[in-house]
Amino acid sequence: MSTAKAFAPGNVSGVFKIIPDDDPTRMHSLGMGFTVTDGVTVTVSVSDATSVEFNGTPIEFATVRSVVAKLGSVALRVEIETDLPLSGGFGLSGASSLATAYAGDELLGLGLSENALGMIAHVSEVENLTGLGDVAGQFNGGCLVKLVRGDPLAAVTLPVPEQEVYYRYFSPINTKDIIGHPEQRERINAAADTALRKLTVLKDRNESEFAEYISIAKEFSIQSRLLSDDDVKSAIRECEQAGGSASMIMLGNAVFSNVPFRSAKTTRLSKRRVERLR
Repeated sequence: MSTAKAFAPGNVSGVFKIIPDDDPTRMHSLGMGFTVTDGVTVTVSVSDATSVEFNGTPIEFATVRSVVAKLGSVALRVEIETDLPLSGGFGLSGASSLATAYAGDELLGLGLSENALGMIAHVSEVENLTGLGDVAGQFNGGCLVKLVRGDPLAAVTLPVPEQEVYYRYFSPINTKDIIGHPEQRERINAAADTALRKLTVLKDRNESEFAEYISIAKEFSIQSRLLSDDDVKSAIRECEQAGGSASMIMLGNAVFSNVPFRSAKTTRLSKRRVERLR
């Protein structure tokens, strides 16, 4: 086998609470989010030196390089292809890391368990401060809530059907600037506690409206003070004036909604999870 491929979906986080721990296998986030049909396709091949390309452009991508190092001593060329924006809140660091782990395992014939591959991707995210919870969503797939401390891959599927989701990306937010700031973390976690109490009640229903979860996410974005970009605020108002619901994508200056809005792109909430491609 000269190459191996894997797919991992984009992940939209609406609510997150930072669970700090000195052990990267136990540091993660609680919260709510969902995966979408769009994602990353990663192709790996053996190389003289490890390299990473994003849509054909060489980039450093330390998180993906960490995954390669954790798979062993073999250098890999990692080619990432996606239509989603990097640093736009779609969890592309997590998706790229997870798909690299799956494809690398296949190429090298390592035979690692899915849980082990998920944790390799998650730990790489934590160590590089690029994410805390996207891998869990991409590992499970669907609209999910995470309520279990100390288990980064644990998630409960929420009773929300697959449906169209509309989004618009304005500008990036550096995740390191948020999760690495103590005062910001405290404010985020306080807002998340309120949201998680509401999500705990909703998860036990047989069916829920997507709008209910979007409303909780918006309240979280306001209370945490993460919602500050004027373009994002304006887009949310536009959606609400049209009778829909909208919130900020965590973490990016971007908006997701259950109704179309100006210059928005369309994707779908999807239950598709990470998978090897043949």
